[in-house]
Amino acid sequence: MGILEVKNVNKRFGGLQALGDVNLSVAENSCHAIIGPNGAGKSTLLNCLVGKLIPDTGSVLFKGESVLGRTPFEINQMGISRVFQTPEIFGDLTVIENMMIPCFARRDGVFALHGIRSVASEGELRDQAEQMLEDVNMLDKRNMHSASMSRGDKRRLEMAMCLVQKPQLLLLDEPTAGMARADTNNTIDLLKEIKDKRNITIAIIEHDMHVVFSLAERITVLAQGTPLVEDTPENIKGHPKVKEAYLGEAA
Repeated sequence: MGILEVKNVNKRFGGLQALGDVNLSVAENSCHAIIGPNGAGKSTLLNCLVGKLIPDTGSVLFKGESVLGRTPFEINQMGISRVFQTPEIFGDLTVIENMMIPCFARRDGVFALHGIRSVASEGELRDQAEQMLEDVNMLDKRNMHSASMSRGDKRRLEMAMCLVQKPQLLLLDEPTAGMARADTNNTIDLLKEIKDKRNITIAIIEHDMHVVFSLAERITVLAQGTPLVEDTPENIKGHPKVKEAYLGEAA
């Protein structure tokens, strides 16, 4: 049984079948990619994984517990973090100020969960934030305004902000979209380091096959909301069903 289990998930929007009998198992401490042509149902599935959408039928289990109907805070407390396609940071704040926000939220959120009042000192929060920035090689940019950074650095900062929550599962929605190749390669290296050093499981939606084949140990291919193939990257390459889904004709 995987750390994340999707069982017989179906989702319709009016007359559109967005997901049809999707089954998926993500092994712990692995990187599992979900790929497919536009309109394949990838984003709909990701939104079901974080509880943002409720399937019409089926279940989504994280470590045996359902994620369906839970609030974003509850999802984070379970150990799941999501990185969106567009980096979600505060451009008018510096890097260190952005980093201190999740440090404060985690500390006081955990205390509030147990009915305890807490006020974290600015010094404590700054120390935690600087440690996390050092871990992702961004400490030298701590006083830079976020809006002036490259897309790759904004993504690195957002991932650092997610890591403060100490997730066990990191869900990534096209994390390298719009990046230059150098930033893409740096992001690949960062994700490899995150997975190996922090024992974090990664599920990724990505169109860039260079990223997919550099990171993923298993790949699920969706087409029209239905899984076509799930296999290793080596077996996915050149698979006739995959070529048909992307190119519109069998190989």
